Amino acid sequence: MPWPRALAYMLASVALAMTQQIGANLVNTNVYQIQGELGATVAETNWLIAAYMAPNVSLSIALIKIRMQYGLRNFAEISIAGFVVVTLLNLFLVHDLSSAVAVRFMSGIAAAPMSSLAFFYMIEPLQPPQKLTVGLSLALTNTTLGIPVTRLVSPWLLETGGFHGLTLFEAGLAMIAFGFVYGLPLTVPPRIKWIGPLDIVSYLLIATGFGCIAVGLSLGRIYWWFEAPWLGVLFAVALVALVLAAIIEWHRKSPLIDIRWLTSPTTLYFAGAILLLRIVLAEQTVGASNFFQALGLQNEQTQPLYAVILAAIVAGGLTCAALLRPGRENAFYGASLACVALGAYLDSSATSLTRPHDIWLSQSLVAYGSGLFLPAAMAQGMRSAIARGPLYILSFITVFLFTQSIGGLLGSAIFGTFITLRTSFHYNLLAEHFSLADPLVAQRVAQLGGAYGKVLTDAALTRAEGVALLAQQATREATVLAYNDAFLLISTIAGLALAGVLVHVIALRLKTPRSEPKALAA
Repeated sequence: MPWPRALAYMLASVALAMTQQIGANLVNTNVYQIQGELGATVAETNWLIAAYMAPNVSLSIALIKIRMQYGLRNFAEISIAGFVVVTLLNLFLVHDLSSAVAVRFMSGIAAAPMSSLAFFYMIEPLQPPQKLTVGLSLALTNTTLGIPVTRLVSPWLLETGGFHGLTLFEAGLAMIAFGFVYGLPLTVPPRIKWIGPLDIVSYLLIATGFGCIAVGLSLGRIYWWFEAPWLGVLFAVALVALVLAAIIEWHRKSPLIDIRWLTSPTTLYFAGAILLLRIVLAEQTVGASNFFQALGLQNEQTQPLYAVILAAIVAGGLTCAALLRPGRENAFYGASLACVALGAYLDSSATSLTRPHDIWLSQSLVAYGSGLFLPAAMAQGMRSAIARGPLYILSFITVFLFTQSIGGLLGSAIFGTFITLRTSFHYNLLAEHFSLADPLVAQRVAQLGGAYGKVLTDAALTRAEGVALLAQQATREATVLAYNDAFLLISTIAGLALAGVLVHVIALRLKTPRSEPKALAA
């Protein structure tokens, strides 16, 4: 393929990935900014995130078979046209929370094919040997750029048009991607009649299970796990649906998902490893961004930080494209974990005076590590699945999507809950020392209450305001200490995982005969 046309295909991949990723993260990164426009509380606004994720986490499983049965070209054109229509609905139908939730649910459905299309467009112009190295690395790097890019552009869009400014930008990106898809056709593989009646039953059960888990993990730490009974109902329904799906698939000759392969020790090890890595990478999505929100900083004040993070992710992806080869995956896992462990450890010494420029180095390490991890994991699993056949490719995609989408939500839920509990713990410890009989505390209360001395003449009211301000400062410091605990926990988990990877590599080398050094790579 001539290089100008190859470059056009790669730009199409970037456009498709940015369309999907920015659309997915517009609400996540701007919850506090859009809640007033929708007339909703923070908890109610988070239903927009749950509505988007509920169908999105499982649809890619069904889309693989749909794409193979009805053709890649038809799949691409119909998918992008549907996405454009849904993004335009945001402009005309969304006026309150209920309409926004309905449209976000449809957006989650329409956006599901975008990431796979971005993948196909990136590998289309490459030679076959480069598709699972260079192409895969660049394609998966695209999928990790959404959060920093969204945080970079959101302040300007909100200033221009509020919530509808965000959705208008999303619609514009969708139209650009629409032009690319219709102007640059993909190579059409042969069609395979692959969808059976039980596939539909199994998928509906899997979609119900994954959807309930996604909603529960998205909202659990906001409504609190033991305070909202409906959260327990969601997880119970998810368990029943997934067990029924597993029973159906176990007894099928041509299953939608090979349960026996999924429950094999090798697959469980692989799934556990990438799930752990995905949870650890919540350090950046949950930790740094929420930390500065807790300190009262707005998105526009963190833009330089996210520009640095964006550059580090791109650097990680380019490193994978240049160096990733079969047999080197464990080295990339180790480097990724080392970067995350070191970056999180550096963040664990933050204070209430820490500002975005103070954590450029640590967040660059975490971002670079995330850029190294995803391509290596995908390449290793995909290579093994391709060697076994199409059925195993679908099963691997299921595992990978579950660990990435549900793993991301699980990481956010775990560390968000941990931070809430540790904040309460630290606040109670600090509050134990608040006694007006203590001269230092009394002096501090008097200093803080003095700010109201010109508007309050009652000494008791002035003291009460001083006590309230001291409690606010204690809450802020308790929150900072809780985030430090979370960063240190993530660093510890990443360090232990790194030790596990090193032990695994050493064990493989000890089992590999000296006369057959290539067996390790195999």
